[in-house]
Amino acid sequence: MTNYLGLTEDDGSAAPAPTRALNPVVKTPAPSARSPKLSVAPVVESQPAMDRIVTITPRFYSEARAIGEYYREGNPVIMNLSDMEESERKRLIDFASGLVFGHAGTIERVTSKVFLLTPPNVIVSGEEKSAAAQASFFNQS
Repeated sequence: MTNYLGLTEDDGSAAPAPTRALNPVVKTPAPSARSPKLSVAPVVESQPAMDRIVTITPRFYSEARAIGEYYREGNPVIMNLSDMEESERKRLIDFASGLVFGHAGTIERVTSKVFLLTPPNVIVSGEEKSAAAQASFFNQS
């Protein structure tokens, strides 16, 4: 027993200790003739109603959380980064790119400092993009 626990040196003369299986095999019972047959119905996920496009004009990187929360709820988000410093603007764009990639959405540049984050279940037409660009264009200082 002391050899098995590693408390003494093994001289090699003893038979190796039996090893246990790491993954036990679990047997499932065979279906009986009396068991009811189950039919599988397709699961339909209800999509949240997208009733708005959220526009956020952050001043600091710490406001990235709000962008992420709106986006995860399924809302398209317009980020107007015109009030941010260059270094924080780059960090926020990196954050938004990762957020969009992780949720299989898209990110598009509307103007030089305005970006549109679109969830995968939403399609934004060209007219809506140009309207968003014009609305954010007038808000830039």
